[in-house]
Amino acid sequence: MNITVIGTGYVGLVTGACFSKMGNKVYCVDIDVEKIEGLKNGILPIFEPHLGTMVKNSQEKGDLIFTTQIKEALDETDIVFIAVGTPMAEDGSANLDYIFSAATDIAQNITHDSLIVIKSTVPIGTGYKVKEHIENILKENNSSVKIDIASNPEFLKEGRAIEDCMHPDRVVIGADNDEVFETLKDLYSSFVFNHDRFVLMDIKSSEMTKYVANAMLATKISFMNEIANICEVTGANVQQVRLGIGSDKRIGYDFIYAGCGYGGSCFPKDVQALINTAQTHGYEPMILSNVEKVNLNQKKVLVNKVVDRFGSNLNGRTFGIWGLSFKPGTDDVREATSLVVITSLIDKGAKIKAYDPEAIEEFKKSIDDKYLDSIEFVDGRYDVVNGSDGLILITEWKEFRNPDFDLISEKINEKVIFDGRNIYDKKIINKGFELYQIGC
Repeated sequence: MNITVIGTGYVGLVTGACFSKMGNKVYCVDIDVEKIEGLKNGILPIFEPHLGTMVKNSQEKGDLIFTTQIKEALDETDIVFIAVGTPMAEDGSANLDYIFSAATDIAQNITHDSLIVIKSTVPIGTGYKVKEHIENILKENNSSVKIDIASNPEFLKEGRAIEDCMHPDRVVIGADNDEVFETLKDLYSSFVFNHDRFVLMDIKSSEMTKYVANAMLATKISFMNEIANICEVTGANVQQVRLGIGSDKRIGYDFIYAGCGYGGSCFPKDVQALINTAQTHGYEPMILSNVEKVNLNQKKVLVNKVVDRFGSNLNGRTFGIWGLSFKPGTDDVREATSLVVITSLIDKGAKIKAYDPEAIEEFKKSIDDKYLDSIEFVDGRYDVVNGSDGLILITEWKEFRNPDFDLISEKINEKVIFDGRNIYDKKIINKGFELYQIGC
């Protein structure tokens, strides 16, 4: 099939690359000229394992085309995916400016009947509004073009997006007629060849499914973090509690690890957008509202532990930071706990040495410039402990899981480790370290 994907951000680029991998001809469209030129030359705007190779191979075969010319793309395709960003607005709602800008461009350039598929995460009812918006413009232009609308939310995990796209747990499709369902099932058939993973529903339910999936996962994280805090004040151990409840098949082990809060481009934004949607319709979502509050407080837990150990005046203190991205396997620092921890420590007078295998440059762009003079970014994980008074682990990259504690002992001023992801065994205490964890 010939496909247009509007937006070359995280979702659009991964989606376009994976569709092209399956032999489809894909036009990836973006208004950012610099980004498109970079992609043509193999320069990706994001880090995602295996994506660069896939993009390069598909471009060489002519199956993946990057362009700023939407008319060129629309003239060659019958299926158009909208995969632009929906950032959080000031009131917590999803900002749909990019969605409707893309819809306008489609309406002004489309020349034949087409299927418009919304891949972006959008509030319930957006699909119908987009359809109405496009049809109104077509009517004003006296166009006879007919469109169908569908919802096809993505469920990609950063760091594993290619695997998730090529081997999906499920393919959710929201539509109003059987022809649209069959068209999209045909497009995705090569991704679910061994097992029927299609979940078909109406458009509004499909839009809601994406929000609910992220909100449920965020809720599990915040719930377990709250349990960790209760464990800490009562003397229980959240790691042992996790094993005790995770063995129950109704609960399972996924997303019940205590830590220093979630971040990223999805969970914070989508939880807040769902809260806003509920409130707009006159319903106060008590659980969701507290999920967000717990998470915001959890990002400060490591700072509180540092203050408890070293005092509130951190002048003259230096702390090493392991991990800046919001999770391993990505360079994404949006809403990352590292931003909260580092700015808070600097505000209290501390200096920072920081290392992350992928996210340093993105972190520099995301933090307020006034903090940069207090941060030394280093090239290796052991460089952060040179002359540091404590080591703080925020992101559990694999290279941090089994470090050389003897080497750390030689380099660090005080043998103190703040483990924000509970990945270290208490046995390191036998090496003379003070170990501070979450809920243990």
